[in-house]
Parts: sequence; C-alpha cells; structure tokens
Amino acid sequence: MEMGLLSKEQIRDLIKERNITTTQDIDDMLKEMFADVLQEALEAELETELGYPKNGSVPDGGSNRRNGHTKKSVRSTRGEIDLSIPRDRDGDFEPAIVRKHQKEVTGIEEQILALYAKGVSVRDIQDHLNRIYGVSVSPTLISNVTNRIMPVIKEWQSRPLQKTYAIVFLDAIHYKVKQEGQIVNKAVYMVIGVDMDGIKDVLGMYIGEHESSKFWLTVLNELKNRGVDDILICCVDNLTGFSEAISACFPQTEIQKCVVHQIRNSIRYVSYKDTKKLLSDLKPVYTAPSEEAGLAALDEFETIWGAKYPLVIQSWRRNWGELATFFKYPPEIRKIIYTTNMIESYHRQLRKVTKGKAIFPTDEALLKMLYLVTQDVMLKWTGRIHNWGQILLQLSVFFPDRVQSYLR
Repeated sequence: MEMGLLSKEQIRDLIKERNITTTQDIDDMLKEMFADVLQEALEAELETELGYPKNGSVPDGGSNRRNGHTKKSVRSTRGEIDLSIPRDRDGDFEPAIVRKHQKEVTGIEEQILALYAKGVSVRDIQDHLNRIYGVSVSPTLISNVTNRIMPVIKEWQSRPLQKTYAIVFLDAIHYKVKQEGQIVNKAVYMVIGVDMDGIKDVLGMYIGEHESSKFWLTVLNELKNRGVDDILICCVDNLTGFSEAISACFPQTEIQKCVVHQIRNSIRYVSYKDTKKLLSDLKPVYTAPSEEAGLAALDEFETIWGAKYPLVIQSWRRNWGELATFFKYPPEIRKIIYTTNMIESYHRQLRKVTKGKAIFPTDEALLKMLYLVTQDVMLKWTGRIHNWGQILLQLSVFFPDRVQSYLR
C-alpha cells in the first residue's frame, strides 16, 4: 500500500540505508531532501524554460546566447548549494522557484516576520531557520525582508478613519534609539479609538523626539486629515498643554485626565512613611458618587494634609475641571474613561515583546517591530466593548445631536 510519496517498503529501505535511529536523524535527512528538491526543481525549470539539459550544455550544438549566470546559494546541513541560473542578455528569463536576486525560499519571509513580531533577535532568527530548515540567512536579508513591510506600514498610517469616535485614548511609550552615533530617548505617540459601534482600534503610532503637547497637536491634526470630524471624549495623562492641543483640533471634545496618573503625580511629593495613609485619605475624592461629593472629600483631604503637602492639593484643584469629567457619567462609562488603562494595557503587550531590545538601531526598526506586534495584539481584540448597547444609549443622552448624526 502506498503511503504518500513513498511506500512502506521504500521508507523501511530509507531508514536502513540512512541508519535512522533518532528524530534528529529524521530532521537532518529532511533538511537535505529540502535542499536537494529545491536544486532539482530549479534545474527542471531551466530545462523546461530554456531547453537546457541538466549538464548545462547547449542543446543541438547551438551557441549559448544566454551566457550570463546569476549566483544563488541556499545553505543546507550538507553545506552551501550553488544555484547558478542562466539568463539571456535581455534578462527575459525569470525563474519561478528561486527568483533573481532572491536569497530566501517560499515561506521563509513569513517565518522571519512572525519571529520578528515576537521580538526574537536576529541571531535567534538565524539559528531557528538553520535548525528547522537548514537554510542560512544573513542579518542583511532579515533586515531586507522586514523592510518590505514599510510601504504597508505607511499605507496603514494614512488609511482613512471613521468620522466620529466615542472615546479616544492618547498616550506615549518611550524607547532608546540610535541617532547620529548617539543614543537618544524617543517617544512613540499612540492613539487608540473606540468607534460608535464599540470596536477599539489602534488609529496610529508616531515617533517623536520627546513627548510634547506640540507634537500631540500634529498627531491630532493628522487624525483630522484622515477623516476624523468628532471625538466625544478624549482620555489623556497629565502632560502640560495636552488639553489645549485637543481643544484646538476638537473644540467640542470632553477631556478626561487620568485619575491614576494624577495619584502617581501626587505621591511624588509625599514622604514614604506618609504614603499609605495619604492614599487612603485621598480615595474618597475620586470614588465619590458625584462631583459635589468629590469636592467635599477634597476639602476634607486638604484639612488633613494641606499644611504638610500643599503641592498635592494645588495639583488636584488645578486639574479638577478635567479630572472630574467622569463624575457625570454612569458606572459603565466611568469605568472606561477615568483612567488610561485601555492604552496602558496595550503598552504592556508591546513591552512584553520589546523588552529584549535595549536599543533600536533606527526609528524604522522601532516602527517595524511596534507595527508587527500591534497587528498581533489586535487579533485578540474581537467583538465590542462590554455593555456597549447601554453605553451608546447613555452617550446619546449626553451628546444627542452628535450621536444622532452618526445613527442616521
């Protein structure tokens, strides 16, 4: 009985001939067969397309017009295989198995991109491909393969967006990048949007020198240029000038500053021995059932700590207008907007992959990895935000004209 390509008897003979006793022996044999099949397929292609016999002689004693050769090599466990491909002077022969100037075989590119997206180092990618396929790839080839996604990234960065977003989260993540022989800190500006159907999406990522409200204004203008007319609520950290940048582009948008960021900033001024007690006294401020109750709790907090830590009180009162936005909303909306947890969770997924990269060689190398990881992360973003029907109903009450224009 036949079993696939080989009969049982042929397989037994092969095992005996090769003295196969371990799975490693099987792996080595398959690598050699892979390289041999690639060589034979290429030679068969040459014979079919050009009429050349495998020995490379010219048929019927004719002259060899196709006197050029393109050198290709693929590594196998038996060493380097030389793939010399004749081509005519006009360059009209393009092999289908291994194309001109190609240093990889079918499927290798996908393997490289998948490994790169997981944060695997170039050296480990090389080792993996050699161990599994017996194929040797250079760092330059890996870079060239990943560079091929740059046009895809540019297209993704400039794709049209929806006219209205219910909630948009803005935050930056920081990396070290080589630039002109020096290592500099770069900010990657990230934008996550929740559309009117409750679906979240990464709307864009932009690399800048350092986080600033001026650069955020550029990012927001780009969102407008890509078709965003309206954002109902924008969730941000406490970066100075952030609110002014948002209002300049989207004057109707409500701004919610992250309460967790505000708390973190508060304890920067606090002695370690006072931190636990101060945080306990601060909790009634942001967990109050209403803004009025929150302000009353803030007054009480000031009575206790105002004399010792006046900067903490000043910070809360200065930012109160945009910290207290969430108070007017029901719990379903409050839970989403009072903190930038949604985008920080995304950042944690990025850091899981990029933590092995202390320094990126270029901005492009950083952008390539973040894009590939982002595509991987977004595969898990299935379905709508929990309870979205109820949330949309509430938003239609708070923003009647703007939500109705979407529903129409």
